[in-house]
Amino acid sequence: MSHAALIGEQAPSLSLPNYTGRTYSLTPGESGNPTVLFFYPSSGSYGCTKEACQFRDAIAEKDTFKPGKVQIIGLSPDPVDKQKRFFEKEKLTYLVLSDVNGDAAKSYGIGKGLFGLAPVARVTVVIDEKGIIRDTLDATINYGAHSKFVAKWLDKLEAEYASADQPEAGSTPPQVAE
Repeated sequence: MSHAALIGEQAPSLSLPNYTGRTYSLTPGESGNPTVLFFYPSSGSYGCTKEACQFRDAIAEKDTFKPGKVQIIGLSPDPVDKQKRFFEKEKLTYLVLSDVNGDAAKSYGIGKGLFGLAPVARVTVVIDEKGIIRDTLDATINYGAHSKFVAKWLDKLEAEYASADQPEAGSTPPQVAE
């Protein structure tokens, strides 16, 4: 099954080591905030570094990316020690998980990238606050598209939340008991 076939479905849970070696478990929807998973081929490579730093910078610069509003998680097939060096060198401000066995990539329907030359395709998955996969972007070469894709989705989700909090047009406000 491809990642696109999962759109509209409950996102799979995962449990993987983070860059320190500690196991991190994610159950999408549990926190009540959207989650963004971005799978990338190789920590420290040119494109992956650019992509990871764009997410880091978006968290620092854009309100919709702030902690408490969305959870950003990067995943690659690199071992923990390589992830740790990458995390520290690039001063990343979000979780980076090691998917050495490819379990998370498989559960999200993500195969190899670059015509099978990269161990995993560069795919970003947007999961809403209920844990439903809303969209995916597969753009292995265009690493710059991923943070822009997420920004548009976060704006859309924020607008959906805001409209859900508003009474429907034409509805009467609730009566206050005296």
